[in-house]
Amino acid sequence: MADGTDEFFDVVIIGAGISGIGAAYRIRERNPALRVVILERRARLGGTWDLFRYPGIRSDSDIYTLCFPWEPWTRPEMIVDGPQIWQYLADTARKHHIDEHIRFDTYVRSADWDSSTDTWTLRAEQGGSGDGAGRTYRCRFVFFGTGYYDYDNPYDPGFPGIGDFAGEVVHPQHWPDSLDTTGKRCVVIGSGATAVSLIPSLAKQADHVTMLQRTPSYMISAPRVEPTAVALGRVLPRRMAHWIIRWRNAFVGVLLWELSRRAPELVKRRLRRLAERHLPPDYDIDTHFTPPYNPWDQRMCFIVGADLYKAISDGSVDVVTDHVDHVEADGIVCKSGRRLDADVIVTATGLRLQALGGVTVSLDGEKIDPHDRFVYKRHMLDDVPNMAWCVGYTNASWTLGADLTAQSVAKLLAYMNSHGYTHAYPHLGDTDMPEQPTFNLQAGYVLRALDVLPKSGTRRPWVVSHTFLRDVLDHRLRPIEDQMVFGCASLKEAQPA
Repeated sequence: MADGTDEFFDVVIIGAGISGIGAAYRIRERNPALRVVILERRARLGGTWDLFRYPGIRSDSDIYTLCFPWEPWTRPEMIVDGPQIWQYLADTARKHHIDEHIRFDTYVRSADWDSSTDTWTLRAEQGGSGDGAGRTYRCRFVFFGTGYYDYDNPYDPGFPGIGDFAGEVVHPQHWPDSLDTTGKRCVVIGSGATAVSLIPSLAKQADHVTMLQRTPSYMISAPRVEPTAVALGRVLPRRMAHWIIRWRNAFVGVLLWELSRRAPELVKRRLRRLAERHLPPDYDIDTHFTPPYNPWDQRMCFIVGADLYKAISDGSVDVVTDHVDHVEADGIVCKSGRRLDADVIVTATGLRLQALGGVTVSLDGEKIDPHDRFVYKRHMLDDVPNMAWCVGYTNASWTLGADLTAQSVAKLLAYMNSHGYTHAYPHLGDTDMPEQPTFNLQAGYVLRALDVLPKSGTRRPWVVSHTFLRDVLDHRLRPIEDQMVFGCASLKEAQPA
């Protein structure tokens, strides 16, 4: 099917992070004869876990649900540092020969569907940075394992006077290896997951660290090593122990989410008691750790062994709840008039979202806007053939959602192959479908991207669910043909199932 210059594959996976590696395993597991390639724009695999290298980077969910269900975690830690996660991904890809299918430094810029042949043509630049030589790939199915972050451009609120600052300004997304914070005064702007994992590590080297936040976040503490998980691993076979711990932790996560939604005051009291137990008796919890919203209206932050609270208690970290007025050469002036002296400013101000990794997607030469499309079963777009986009959960481990998506795509490919179909797409048609935001969080990075992400409906299979257990049942019980159109390039009339 390929011409003399373009390589042809049955499936092209874009991105070699958790999503891409997981998809490659599941697709090959169920469809061993398919030709699969992974195109990765960076020089190494790992995605987020290769890009983010700031001090203290770690998982913001437990490793038993973050790792792959088919490759158990063997170390004792439950909350794991970034380098250990990267090593796990690299070892897993090598063990299962997935690394042999990765083309590194390959930056996919566009994907165009040709309905006359039922193939995608992907145009990529070699060199990863977007300035290398061009390369073209053709395939039957494309899987976007690109996540939903803009990996090049983090969110920049544009603080007045930031250009006048005489010290160093860094964003955690682009942490320089050369930065030495030893003995320096650091101000970290932000209170999300990045800030709360960065600050305790930063405080071990810096002279002093100040967390400057506009709004507090809810903090939940988890032990780095969970004794029950370790004990089960000693008495049960590894895979059985991993299966039990994974499902227990997934269930606990769902329970916390539901409890936060149905009994927010109860959850607030429990989280406050955690703060009271680890902070000084006279600490102003109302100002600094009592958000004006309910738990899980924004993502809850993991702190390991209450490390952030302990750093505040020992005096190495201060928390200031205020707004930035402007930045001067030697520090930050807040709206209240308070001045924060600084040698280093860390702008942990959030991420910028984008759909489909910023790749330009066209159908028969006509560019599509993902925001115009409804999401089907959390991973396909209305009337877009042979394409999936992997998006994990915002209220649970990313991999729980990513693995369901990978299994769904593998199942779809097997179904198409067994019936001789060369294209498949979900079709909403004339159905009246109310619209709601894709992510049901009130976080700034979500609210800023309402016109970027695809749309969620309000009824399955068009609703973007945030409940893992319900999605598991839906994956197992809902027919694969439900509101799907199947057909073959040689038979121009598509066949509704």
